[in-house]
Amino acid sequence: MASVKEMDTYAKLWMKEAGSRLRASFNTKLDIEMKTNPNDLVTNMDKAIEKFFCDKIGEVFPDHRIFGEEGMGNDIKDLKGTVWIIDPIDGTLNFIHQQRDFAISLGVYVDGIGKIGMVYDVVSDELYHVIKGRGAYMDDQRLPTLPSASVNRSIVSINASWVTENRRIDPSLLAPLVRDARGTRSYGSAALELAFVAAGRIDAYITMRLMPWDFAGGVLLVEEVGGEVSNIKGDKLNFLKGDSLFVSKPGLHEEVFDKYLSGNTGL
Repeated sequence: MASVKEMDTYAKLWMKEAGSRLRASFNTKLDIEMKTNPNDLVTNMDKAIEKFFCDKIGEVFPDHRIFGEEGMGNDIKDLKGTVWIIDPIDGTLNFIHQQRDFAISLGVYVDGIGKIGMVYDVVSDELYHVIKGRGAYMDDQRLPTLPSASVNRSIVSINASWVTENRRIDPSLLAPLVRDARGTRSYGSAALELAFVAAGRIDAYITMRLMPWDFAGGVLLVEEVGGEVSNIKGDKLNFLKGDSLFVSKPGLHEEVFDKYLSGNTGL
């Protein structure tokens, strides 16, 4: 059985090589396809990077399984054994339109327990990484334990979709939170927003709709530095079908649920 250290070493090398390939693609024409709607896009590079990881993992760890956004891995029905959960480009719209603010996200889970998490900010060349129980890092800099926070002194990352009319949540629930927070942000990449919470750059991140590959790596970073992780109902995340997501510094979970979400039926 492969050691966690061995998987971590290979994963870091592959993240850096994949990032180099993405940066090199900036001067080439992308093939862009629509998936479910005009805002849900996939490029030839999404597919190429996922195939790159599948090939590398299959070569070095042939008994491991892969759960990837573009479907080039295995048909995952459970998290038994070792499963690599990969998003080759988290923030594809940013990759297409801006060539920045996108990331590669990777999580390694063994029998359902997260062991390795990585988020690579490709353009900034910042690799956030964690081995469970051994500290979280941005490159070689260890991330400190997160301090407690309160809403009125916090920057909350939330997409405007969730405070306007939508199919997933009553917008009136989170509008007061947006009003009361010190500020709001929206980066367009869940993986980066998770990494930014772990690094203390923002204080909380709330969203109503993500898939496991969006958060499998980043939530391990947040948990390692003492942050709080749940879905919007306060329950554990679903790593097979996706979920809503609420991550924060200590203290914010309790305040947000008590003041803004407790007793509401619009979830």
